[in-house]
Parts: sequence; structure tokens; C-alpha cells
Amino acid sequence: MSFNVYIRWTKMEIDMGKFDLLSDQRFAGLVPFTKKVWLASPTMHGEEQKYVDEAIRTNWVSTVGENIDEVERMAAKEIGCGYAVALSSGTAALHLGVRLCGEKLYGQPKLGRGALYGQRVFCSDMTFDATVNPVVYEGGEPVFIDTEYDTWNMDPDALCRAFSIYPKVRLVVVAHLYGTPGKLDEIFAICKQVRGERESLYVTEEKKAVRLRFWKCLPALTRRADHSGSRCICRQFTG
Repeated sequence: MSFNVYIRWTKMEIDMGKFDLLSDQRFAGLVPFTKKVWLASPTMHGEEQKYVDEAIRTNWVSTVGENIDEVERMAAKEIGCGYAVALSSGTAALHLGVRLCGEKLYGQPKLGRGALYGQRVFCSDMTFDATVNPVVYEGGEPVFIDTEYDTWNMDPDALCRAFSIYPKVRLVVVAHLYGTPGKLDEIFAICKQVRGERESLYVTEEKKAVRLRFWKCLPALTRRADHSGSRCICRQFTG
């Protein structure tokens, strides 16, 4: 089941107030929120200014430093892997993870080509476009897998059917939406079954709104205990 809703009006028309959404019969019976619902509103806990001042005072306004080292250490411990790398954005984390998986699966790309050049990649269909942009950056072709009702995440049954249509796919990008993890046990079981017919199959996880409100940064390439394949976990901190 896909939750995509297609609306004929443009954003400009919406901003100009040229129509009323509730006049559309598809939205009959819906009651609008009286207050705006933020996806991830900024939250301060009292020590942010201290760390900003410390970075400036110690001349570590940089991509490295004691605080970044500590975040990476904590992330690796939380995930249960040896290493983690802090990047500038969730998109950058996904790009790095997809690039690494592509090179491990298909080898070093030729000059001018991405690590997924000409390869299909299974992706969640209900997510922000940054989930699939790195696949395109690396020359891959996203194949969207429908969303299931229980979690609003990738439908394992749809993934299984997709493998029957595209059996050569070796990379799956799974997004965990709004604090609800996808059915990873079922997804990994499907991938493990498929992997028995080929050398390797990787799963990249993008965690949104898990544990710390909105995850995606801090990628870590780890290997599951049953060696069913490497997976790259990208978590983002927002708000």
C-alpha cells in the first residue's frame, strides 16, 4: 500500500490561498489542526552556548575536534560497531554510505562514473528525497518499494515481490519514518534468503525520528552477527 497523495494544485497556488483543501472530496471529513505541527522544532537544553563558545575559544571551529570525537565515540557505542563518522548532514551521511556499499558490491568505479552506475537500488517510497538522491548521485536507478500500513515503512511483502522482478538488485535503502522502525527482521530475512543466491546483498538504514527525535547522521558500516551482509546505518540529529 502506498500513502502517496497526488494533488493537482501547485505550491504557489497553495501559498496564494487560491483554494481550500477541505473543498476537495478526497479530504471530506478531515478536521484541520488549529496549531502548526512541527516535524522537528529547535530544542535547547542549556549547554549549547557553552560548547559553541568553547569551540571558538579553543580555535576548533572545524570538522574535527574533541566534541566531534566524543559524538562519534558515543554513536559507535550506541550502534554497537567499532567506528562512526560525523558528517555535515544526513544527506552527506547517506551519500557516503551508499558510495561505500556501491564500491564493496561492484568495485571501484571508472573515472566519471558513480559507484552504482547502471545499477538498480530498492528504496523506501515514503520518505524525504534525500533518501534516494545519493543513489542518483552515484549513477544508480532507485526502484521504489511500497509502504505498509502498520509502520508506514517499507513493506516486506512488496520487497519480496520486487526481488522476483529485479533479482539482480544488491542494495536496499530502508528509511525508518517518524520514530517507528520498519520490520527489519522480515526485511533482513528476505535479503538473507536472496543473498544465498549471490555473493552479497547490503542494506542501508536511514533512521528518522528514532530515539533522539530525528536521526540520520553518523553513518557506521557494520556487519550483522549472522554475517547476512553489511549494513550502513545513517542517523540524523535535528531539533
